[in-house]
Amino acid sequence: MRAVVIHAPRDLRVEEIACDDPGPGEVRVRLGAGGICGSDLHYYLHGGFGAIRLREPMVLGHEVAGTVAATGAGVTAVAQGDRITVNPSVPCGQCAYCREGLRNQCLDMRFYGSAMRFPHVQGAFREEIVIAEAQAFPVGDTVTLEEAACAEPLSVCLHAVTRAGSLTGKRVLVSGCGPIGCLTIMAARFAGAQEIIAADVVAAPLALATRIGADVAVNAGDDAGLAEYRRDKGRVDVTFECSGNPRALAAAVEVTRPQGTIVLVGLGGDVPLPMNMVVAKELQLHGTFRFDAEFAWAAELIAGRRIDVRPLVTATLPLDRAREAFDLAADRSRSMKVQLTLAG
Repeated sequence: MRAVVIHAPRDLRVEEIACDDPGPGEVRVRLGAGGICGSDLHYYLHGGFGAIRLREPMVLGHEVAGTVAATGAGVTAVAQGDRITVNPSVPCGQCAYCREGLRNQCLDMRFYGSAMRFPHVQGAFREEIVIAEAQAFPVGDTVTLEEAACAEPLSVCLHAVTRAGSLTGKRVLVSGCGPIGCLTIMAARFAGAQEIIAADVVAAPLALATRIGADVAVNAGDDAGLAEYRRDKGRVDVTFECSGNPRALAAAVEVTRPQGTIVLVGLGGDVPLPMNMVVAKELQLHGTFRFDAEFAWAAELIAGRRIDVRPLVTATLPLDRAREAFDLAADRSRSMKVQLTLAG
């Protein structure tokens, strides 16, 4: 079968790889849609991020959905023909954090399309994949597989929202309006935020942010844009910083009110932090990393269109145009979420 394989920066190839049969407790999935994530782009553009580097060819992709093609012995949760979204996260279930219920912090995590360990964990941009039964989440027949493939990034944002505590009646700022930022806007609105401010430096994502739930859109590159929210030590209850940009983090500290909360969603490497202001304003800073139980929640919300992700998918290209799809995904002025049609 065909798969999208990264060999080095900008060296992306569509190659033939082997396909296995499902064993006991396993499911073979014919994949229909796969979304290109920021981490996929880091491998494509730079060969990795931070200290994580490609050391061997790796199939990319972890945001996927498809149709059950076959099941192994003992599988009861899904059946042949079911349309599912695939959880790409495979915690060990045995380490101290797994036993505590913090499976997203697993000490022996396997996550599709990741070079964090060696040999690398091969990804899911392929025509078929064999997964564990526990990774398969039915989505019914109402939504498209393109929508279902958004379950993974939505689950990231649902986890971020839970890290913030209650958002009911709160004023929320989302800084950085790429796919994760826009899904965070949707998740925050679902969680009861009263007012949502979207901040970015690019016009196109700001325009989409207002379409999918933000009340106000501001240009974060203009000092006047956030001036209103800096008054009186800050006027935002909860800030989700989704860009990973150092200036955006500094702005988040300025606009968040005393005893407010900042959730750090975006990854941008080590950055300076105005710690005196954090201390003086008694701010709460929370990191957020991947997801766990939120994946099932995301699949359910998408399947019922209680969160409608359709506006985020701005382009869908066939697998054999993978390089074109990745170049398009890297251009924020032309795209939001770019997906590949893998097999159908």
